[in-house]
Amino acid sequence: MAINKELVAQLAAILQERQLTLGVAESLTGGEIAAQIVALPGASTYFLGAVVAYDNAVKAQVLGVDAQLLAEQGAVNVQVAMQMVRGVQNVLRVQVAIATTGVAGPAELAGQLPGTVLVAVAIGDRVRVEKFGFTGTRADVRKRTVNAAFSLLLAELSGKLELF
Repeated sequence: MAINKELVAQLAAILQERQLTLGVAESLTGGEIAAQIVALPGASTYFLGAVVAYDNAVKAQVLGVDAQLLAEQGAVNVQVAMQMVRGVQNVLRVQVAIATTGVAGPAELAGQLPGTVLVAVAIGDRVRVEKFGFTGTRADVRKRTVNAAFSLLLAELSGKLELF
């Protein structure tokens, strides 16, 4: 399992062409999405930054995720992913954002099976959240999540270019 560098390059080209800014909120992926973005030359023209919100307190205090929601339902749910992506949009003042949350494994977390992943993407006022059930090692789950995040945002940007 490898990270698809072509997805990153395609996303970079669209963001640069459309002069859109990107920010990332990462829990499960621990900064890997940001690392892949900045590995490409020219990333500073569209990528403003990332918040690695591995702990729930960071999700709440930095990204503005509802602390009660986190306490009652845990970090692996649609509402948290949605609030994370909106939070990073607000904190970094970007037009486009990605957020990831989930369970890399190997053990369950708060009743969620390893490989349970949520990826949220936001473009302007639109948010899309997808839930995945990945298999494999902890590293495989994280890499699949990175690829899914890039694929999901690329699909949203490519499919709705007329909105910008």
